[in-house]
Amino acid sequence: MEITFIGHSCFKIKGKDTSVVIDPYDPKIGYKLPKLDCDAVLISHDHFDHNNVTGVTSYRLLVNTAGEYEISDTTILGVQTFHDSKDGSERGKNIIYSIYIDGFNIVHLGDLGHELSDSVIEKLGVVDILLIPVGGTYTIDAEVASKVISSVEPSVVIPMHYQTPDLKGIELGSLDKFLDEMGMKSNGKVDKFKINSRNELPDDTEIVVLNPSH
Repeated sequence: MEITFIGHSCFKIKGKDTSVVIDPYDPKIGYKLPKLDCDAVLISHDHFDHNNVTGVTSYRLLVNTAGEYEISDTTILGVQTFHDSKDGSERGKNIIYSIYIDGFNIVHLGDLGHELSDSVIEKLGVVDILLIPVGGTYTIDAEVASKVISSVEPSVVIPMHYQTPDLKGIELGSLDKFLDEMGMKSNGKVDKFKINSRNELPDDTEIVVLNPSH
């Protein structure tokens, strides 16, 4: 199984038999959108920097609501949360996706705007890989992200939705601010996250920073 960071909050997850694209963005945010094809497209919420379904081809399943879904050997659970810390009154709803693929549980938090309740954490189960927004402004910031990570206790954390030189029209916190909050320094980035066996998961939570492929 491999995870490619397209940019912003968009990822492509490729398993043995199934591929998934999450939150494709409109290129007007400053990132080019490469050609993307997959079996399933997941949309966390209906904002232009997360819902560019027309930028993806060949998919057989489109998921943009909470619930349980299955495609080939992959199961998907969408859990409703909120885009802000006021029950959605400011920016609406957000869907967290738990994607069980090739024996791994990958959780994408979308534009989460608050800490996770015990009931949501229970629904997510054991989280192997957590894709988490860290830039604040429209989502949780570095400080709240660290609290979410502590509550979920994933094996691997991949940050997303932070400021870069290419991002236009959106002001977010930096990746370094998040790494500082977690007490870590960036040791460089990798192009893809690849894992074949659960035995390869670290015993303690590790942060993996991926190069965007846009």
